[in-house]
Amino acid sequence: MELTHSSQRRKSRAVKVGKVIIGGGFPISIQSMTNTDTRDAAATVAQINQLFEAGCDIVRLSVPNSEAAKQLKTIREQVAQPLVADIHFQYKLALAAVAAGFDKIRINPGNIGEPWKVREVTRACREAEIPIRIGVNSGSLPKDLLEKYTPDNPEVYVEAALREIRILEETDFTDIIISLKATGTVTTFRANHLLAEKCDYPLHIGITEAGILETGTIKSAVGIGALLLTGIGDTVRVSLTADPVHEVGVAKKILKACELKKEGVEVISCPTCGRCRINLINLAERISERTRHFKTPLKVAVMGCEVNGPGEATAADVGITGGKGCGYLIKKGEKIKKIPEDQLEQALLDEIKKMTGEE
Repeated sequence: MELTHSSQRRKSRAVKVGKVIIGGGFPISIQSMTNTDTRDAAATVAQINQLFEAGCDIVRLSVPNSEAAKQLKTIREQVAQPLVADIHFQYKLALAAVAAGFDKIRINPGNIGEPWKVREVTRACREAEIPIRIGVNSGSLPKDLLEKYTPDNPEVYVEAALREIRILEETDFTDIIISLKATGTVTTFRANHLLAEKCDYPLHIGITEAGILETGTIKSAVGIGALLLTGIGDTVRVSLTADPVHEVGVAKKILKACELKKEGVEVISCPTCGRCRINLINLAERISERTRHFKTPLKVAVMGCEVNGPGEATAADVGITGGKGCGYLIKKGEKIKKIPEDQLEQALLDEIKKMTGEE
């Protein structure tokens, strides 16, 4: 696979999820999922709001039983942004979510049951003009296909997805989004590329069961980043065993690292070495933390010494480079002002505020 960029993304059809459009060359959207008990509408709405405030575009919540389904209308009435209902086995729960005004249904058609039940769900979604996401992951692979393939064979995910696609297409339903997620990055990468050659439906990408915050972040960055850099992916969900707000932050960082999202302050900094005479690690962390909420795109360099710092900082809009007990404010690689070490943080922050117009 060749490396690509946003202008060379795989061409996919556009599918509308509330106010967000997935695929069709539209910006890659960020998704997350609540981990509250959906039966507790107040707690669920509170977490949904936290996720949207963190920068999420679409939020999914599980609907495991009828008690949870009864709360969907209450939740919908309090949230204007796109919501997705995650349904397994019970088709009536999907119908309840459609009736409550949800913007997308996530199902695995193969576990909904008889074909007439799938037809009922697709009929309801068609009338409401909402899409269905077919979700194929490590835990939902059909038993007959696992007798034919091993779980780490990308072909099993592709065949499972094509089977589910056919079920919906046979009911004349094509407002579809697809996800293929393995726990392994290589399997996920290959499966998505294989499927991308066989259809033009938009792809929801991620690594399932990626793990706890640190290891899951690394695994997700590798798997999702590899797909994005090879043109695959229309919407992203990072799956972490952690507060889901972290999923949103990690997803944003992955998109920015792949140069697919131009928003907010990006701090670049050197790893430090024996030439560094200032407390660079603390300084870089402080600048990152104090500009985390900024929206204006700006690249900021925090460099440790006068040897490589000015040259390395040319990639940034503004920054500092260290000296002995002091530092220099730099713009486009040019030293502008010498500043005592204890004033570096504030001086750089003041310049960032001036350039962005944000506080």
